[in-house]
Amino acid sequence: MFGSASLEPTLPVFLRKQVWGRREREGECSLWVREMANKVLSEMGLPKSITNIFTARNLLTAKDVLSLTEFELMELLDVGFAEVTTAVAQVSEISSPPYQTALSLLEQCIQNEYLSGHLPTRLKGLDEVLCGGIPFGVLTELVGPAGIGKTQFCMKLSLLASLPTKFGGLEGRVIYVDVESKFSSRRMIEIGVSSFPDIFHMEGMAQEMAGRILVLQPSSLAEFTESLQQIKVSLLQHQVKLLVIDSMTAVVSGDTSLSVVFRSLAEFSRIPVVVTNQVRSQCSDEISQYAFQVQSRDDTIEESARFDSHLVPALGIHWSHAVTIRLVLEAKSGERFMKVAKSPISPPLVFPFNITSSGISLLTDVGVEMIGPQINAIQNQGHSDVINFLSERLP
Repeated sequence: MFGSASLEPTLPVFLRKQVWGRREREGECSLWVREMANKVLSEMGLPKSITNIFTARNLLTAKDVLSLTEFELMELLDVGFAEVTTAVAQVSEISSPPYQTALSLLEQCIQNEYLSGHLPTRLKGLDEVLCGGIPFGVLTELVGPAGIGKTQFCMKLSLLASLPTKFGGLEGRVIYVDVESKFSSRRMIEIGVSSFPDIFHMEGMAQEMAGRILVLQPSSLAEFTESLQQIKVSLLQHQVKLLVIDSMTAVVSGDTSLSVVFRSLAEFSRIPVVVTNQVRSQCSDEISQYAFQVQSRDDTIEESARFDSHLVPALGIHWSHAVTIRLVLEAKSGERFMKVAKSPISPPLVFPFNITSSGISLLTDVGVEMIGPQINAIQNQGHSDVINFLSERLP
């Protein structure tokens, strides 16, 4: 006999098999899932009689046992159903990760934030709601229509990451993947001169900071994929403190598998990774995406029209799951707004802003909380795509 049958029932085997198979195919196994799968039965403290039978049938790891149905195990081990379910319950209990309390998770979160840090945006209201700025170790996404200010924001972040620490920067290198050839060194220097005149008027400082920003301009998906290896090497060999991809939409299109790559890069390197995403027209079938939204179709369309929400992020819902922070830039009635549409540490808030010679500037440091369709609505009404400022006067 395999021992007591008093353990909690395990996950139904058809769900276990789906979890193993799906996670392996997608390459998205989390660390604890891999550890669980590779735990050796002989090292799990199981009764020797159980281990010997499993070993004799070449079942050596937790995955070997939990990937088979109870009936497959009965046939393979030549034992009864009760004995099999008890054995599976013991393997599941020992190999599964322990429970954590909400308090322990909060303590871990605080510790991780302390170790990882943030890149301050110098936008007071935004930095306050994000508890310091753009967080390290996760993906932060900027979504919005063309000309709304996404690249302006990314260039300002690049300057802040390269700024000397004594002036509040990270004093590091920046990798800026300029997929759409929108990066402008002249505009970046203009932002620097307007934002930090005392620093940029120091002899050689502008050249020094500009020299820390490494710009890649892949012209195709193949070049973009090849540049990933160069990025990984640079993260290891240089003091890279920020990675920007502007924009993902131009090369990724409907393929969101690269989200796993960049999320892993963020977690591995513990730096802020910022990506931009374009918008596309919303299909009528996408207006209500979930079965638990019980509004009638007519009511949903009517409410959507009321907020003029016909634009959605171009890379879709699967990409959004990889993103930790989503900032939406939009325009309505000639005014621009920045929305904190997704954040684990902030409610949905909106800030009006404009773009000046020093980049994006919030008109107020107090965000207005959003509810309902406003959170996910992306509007693009009455703003100019042309931003000239003083660029023509720069050398």
